[in-house]
Amino acid sequence: MLNAQIIHDKQGKPEYAVIPYELYLSVLASLPYEPDSDDDVTLPHEVVGITVEQNVSLQAAWRIWRGLSQQEVAEKLGISQSAVSQLESPDSRPQKRTREKLAALYGCQPEQLVQYR
Repeated sequence: MLNAQIIHDKQGKPEYAVIPYELYLSVLASLPYEPDSDDDVTLPHEVVGITVEQNVSLQAAWRIWRGLSQQEVAEKLGISQSAVSQLESPDSRPQKRTREKLAALYGCQPEQLVQYR
């Protein structure tokens, strides 16, 4: 059974559905991603908050948000923990294939791992 809260408009018609956050994440992850050159890259508020509060790169913020250690990421990618640390340095510009692997691991799009200045 789906535990959703329905919010109605003034006429009583359903307008919004509030669903559990984990379900929202799984629905979001299942959507096809079709990049559009006119679209801006957006980031979850939590990821932005981590980058600001902990003064870390986007790669590190995504890892932290997903609850992974550098060692766990290293094992999943088949690289060393020190290589993950280098990827997370503020000046790091991971190659496209590396960004794709990280994005798959973190449940985001590769474009969301690019640190813009």
